[in-house]
Amino acid sequence: MTAQLSKKGEAWSARFSEPVSDLVKRYTASVFFDKRMADADIQGSLAHAEMLSHQGIISADDYAAIQRGMAQIQSEIASGQFEWLLDLEDVHLNIEKRLTELVGDAGKRLHTGRSRNDQVATDIRLYLRSAIDDIAGLLRDLRLALLDLAEQHADTILPGFTHMQVAQPITFGHHMLAYVEMFNRDAERMADCRKRVNRLPLGAAALAGTTFPIDRERVARTLGFDDVCRNSLDAVSDRDFAIEFCAAAALVMTHISRMSEELVIWMSPRVGFIDIADRFCTGSSIMPQKKNPDVPELARGKTGRVNGHLIGLLTLMKGQPLAYNKDNQEDKEPLFDTVDTLTDTLRIFADMARGITVKPDAMRAAALQGYATATDLADYLVKKGLPFRDAHEAVAHAVRACEQRGCDLTDLSLDELRAFSGLIDADVFGVLTLEGSVAARNHIGGTAPAQVRAAIAHVRNLLG
Repeated sequence: MTAQLSKKGEAWSARFSEPVSDLVKRYTASVFFDKRMADADIQGSLAHAEMLSHQGIISADDYAAIQRGMAQIQSEIASGQFEWLLDLEDVHLNIEKRLTELVGDAGKRLHTGRSRNDQVATDIRLYLRSAIDDIAGLLRDLRLALLDLAEQHADTILPGFTHMQVAQPITFGHHMLAYVEMFNRDAERMADCRKRVNRLPLGAAALAGTTFPIDRERVARTLGFDDVCRNSLDAVSDRDFAIEFCAAAALVMTHISRMSEELVIWMSPRVGFIDIADRFCTGSSIMPQKKNPDVPELARGKTGRVNGHLIGLLTLMKGQPLAYNKDNQEDKEPLFDTVDTLTDTLRIFADMARGITVKPDAMRAAALQGYATATDLADYLVKKGLPFRDAHEAVAHAVRACEQRGCDLTDLSLDELRAFSGLIDADVFGVLTLEGSVAARNHIGGTAPAQVRAAIAHVRNLLG
């Protein structure tokens, strides 16, 4: 990837007898997508220049000129006045050319002791580190929104499902906390991934290091890196950190997609558990009654997009020999799109969670279907001394009888219930209520309202 600027400003050196064709320029250039790393590139270059000056490799005057030039370039980029040139291939050469125009030979000296190989590896890490920090904040916002929703509905009962069949009564707050747990793990993964992102490749140069007396640890401290990459070959060719980030992002999106599926089902008039605020929905071009949950539906689709980027990066790296290869230019667009997709999705979902209206009556009515308290009746019999397998069988007979009669367990009289087990007494009706069912599961991780509130307080304490 090493190159120099010709008199025309093109990124091909005197080694070649003819310029790169326009077709190849368009095919190989990355400037129009990697220019988003401009701030990272300038940040890394300034730290490199400061180290060169401190080590006596460039003069203090050259360093001061580089600082002035970079300040102007930052201003031009921020104001939209900076001219990005296809001939210069990428963000690095575009900035270097403009710096040389502004400060002359000092700009040419900036690249001493480094290559575009370690430069781009550093830029990606700086960019991704910042993105991870933003994502951590967005994951926090989403969890806080879900905690608020869970707290509002710590007592609201709905059916819990297995195999999409009514299983046992739970609280809506407990259900929301399941997603909070998923996003807690996502936050942990992002924080752990950041540790491996936050290692400095700069100083590896093209692949073997440099003959100049550089101080890599100084640059690492200046840029806030925890450590330096310890092998120059690996430093320039490693993209594990990008793959790891995409894997963590794919898991976040998987959790978003699972939640989206439930929101779509719950909002269906056939279920009617919730409503989503109008600003997150759209209508139909032909059916005036429609209110479509477009945001969660699209999030399900975008999950496939992020998963595809992960597979793409794994495939990109699987056949590369050491060290740097041009293949690695293909790492940026999937990485950037993963960051953008995840960032936008988390931001909109935190807002959407605050726009969810819960319909407790519909949830309660559904929980009264499907014999949701059958397990509670079995547990009741076990506590009376009946072995669990026998209790399970007795309740199964009771449920079958209710199915034939078209009624619920709570509709049976005491004498009718005692026909299935003589251990049943009048206190059974407290066990068969929805409130009694959820309240009975009063342990850490259980659905009892008291445990839901305790779990909310625990997570709030973790989030600070």
